[in-house]
Amino acid sequence: MYYAMSRKDPSQTLPLEKEFKVPNVDNIIEEGKKIATKFRKIKLNAICSGLQPETYTASGWPSVSGKALKTLAGKVSMDYDFIDNELDEKDDDVDDDDEVAEAKTKPVANNSDYGTAYVAFGGGSEGHEACHAIAALCEVCSIDSLISNFILPLQGSHISGKNGRIHCSLNINTETGRLSARRPNLQNQPALEKDRYKIRQGFIAAPGNSLIVADYGQLELRILAHLAECKSMLDAFEAGGDFHSRTAMNMYPYIRDAIDRKQVLLEWHPQPGQETPPVPLLKDMYASERRKAKMLNFSIAYGKTPVGLARDWKVSVNEAKETVKRWYNGREEVLRWQEARKKEARSIGCVYTLLGRARTFPSTKNATPSHRGHIERAAINTPVQGSAADVAMCAMLEISKNARLRELGWKLLLQVHDEVILEGPTESAEVAKAIVVDCMSKPFDGKNILKVGLSVDAKFAQNWYSAK
Repeated sequence: MYYAMSRKDPSQTLPLEKEFKVPNVDNIIEEGKKIATKFRKIKLNAICSGLQPETYTASGWPSVSGKALKTLAGKVSMDYDFIDNELDEKDDDVDDDDEVAEAKTKPVANNSDYGTAYVAFGGGSEGHEACHAIAALCEVCSIDSLISNFILPLQGSHISGKNGRIHCSLNINTETGRLSARRPNLQNQPALEKDRYKIRQGFIAAPGNSLIVADYGQLELRILAHLAECKSMLDAFEAGGDFHSRTAMNMYPYIRDAIDRKQVLLEWHPQPGQETPPVPLLKDMYASERRKAKMLNFSIAYGKTPVGLARDWKVSVNEAKETVKRWYNGREEVLRWQEARKKEARSIGCVYTLLGRARTFPSTKNATPSHRGHIERAAINTPVQGSAADVAMCAMLEISKNARLRELGWKLLLQVHDEVILEGPTESAEVAKAIVVDCMSKPFDGKNILKVGLSVDAKFAQNWYSAK
């Protein structure tokens, strides 16, 4: 796709033609051979000379990562209808005028939706085809990733027990204290919006049983608010509702002004008979700002720097710094707490979680800037993520020792970070769900020792996907 020189060595360029060895799945017999071999050779030719690389690999060659390909394709999908002036002519495949009219009126992406490949391939139909082809390549990569990472690992005969269930190994010896899983990694399931095959539907309860899936809402952020004793965050959680929208409102004065003028709503609780809000919601009107606020909420909790955010957002470091500065406005307690953790890591070489578990670090005295930065980020991240692990572990203990749940026949199956999954008789699912929520809301021997409430969302269904 590219015809470019190496960023590290300008004397080296990508060839116009390259030969690859690929699996011979179609059993093609190559010239000069009598039988089909396991692999066959194919030649790929450069198809564009004007395509400028967006990003490069560490070796200096143009990157063809998923992110790079999406930049080339733009916002278009893999589907492409070849609609042009030929529709005006008689087409043997079109039976009547209605089908022609339908084809002509079918929505087509605007040129602004197309990526950088559109111009590189000369625009017009060539540019359109190139972008849709690259989008199709992204789609294939995405499907291949789902199959290899999530579906195939569940199909090995070595991972099933005598009862025909899948069993994984859990590891508690992690740096932050969070449980990790392997063989297979049942904690590593695709996000719901990316789960095109609905893989979680494959995880089902036994006949007559249901699964309860209960998870904490914004647990790490609540932990951060407690540890830093940040008044604005504590107040926001106390008020309830959409925390990320509240963050956006506090970061951007014009959003707060729009709310004060009643041009947008921070939240909306519909009354009987109301189908739409009287004015737009903040999350709809200022979706981009809310997205940034949400990303910042979690990034700052994990110690991400403006440099990393600038890379994620594809903006300058100064712009990222300005956005981060706005986040800290009114949340100075968080900044002071983070600086204290960095100092703690430098002076005594360890930091502590909510329940006193320590994570030690090597000396920063002779560390390189990148190594020192890694230690400082871990010093911020560990108390937050480790304390969230403390909460989840205590909640599991409360659930496992609850006599009423045992009496009803419910048992704990799996923990996925801030989420727990139980199985038991469907007839008692509603009662069991209420008990699980109570156990998770008060995980410390029936109490909540945090300065902020713990929000728990729980559902029950016959499979994991429906209970999410």
